[in-house]
Amino acid sequence: MRAQGHTDIPLNETGRRQAELLGKRMSGETWDVVYSSDLGRALETARKAVEQHGLVIATDVRLREVYLGEVEGTTEEERLNRWGPRWKELDLGQESRDSVALRGVQALADYADRHPGKRILVVSHGGWIGNTMKKLVPHFETSMHLQNTSVTLVRRTEHGRWECDLFNCTRHLA
Repeated sequence: MRAQGHTDIPLNETGRRQAELLGKRMSGETWDVVYSSDLGRALETARKAVEQHGLVIATDVRLREVYLGEVEGTTEEERLNRWGPRWKELDLGQESRDSVALRGVQALADYADRHPGKRILVVSHGGWIGNTMKKLVPHFETSMHLQNTSVTLVRRTEHGRWECDLFNCTRHLA
């Protein structure tokens, strides 16, 4: 499996099928606003998720996956051959987890401020979601591996604290 990061790799057939199943799930939900990463795989997923709603999808580069620097496009075997078994300890230009979390939290806060009381659908990537969730709701257990097209629901309380009501749900894939 190749590391993707910011590389704009399209969905494969499995990803398209998962996005279609997500769309069926989302057809029974109400959304007011939709934001998506500008990377094609997320944008295609967003389109499938809301195609029955006829909503305009706004793209935001802050929703992009973690930037992986020199690691992007490589397989684990290629990384081991190029940099050795301790490649994860090297500075290969990867974006830090803190940086990802910061842009994620800022984006979500901006959306909540812009659209108070609205249901906002955000379509992003696993690394972005995982890092953002750790910062956004540190009191909530978010360490499990995120599945493609999983649904996570967060809300900002009247006191400005974020709560997670659903995490990594893939019932639409069953």
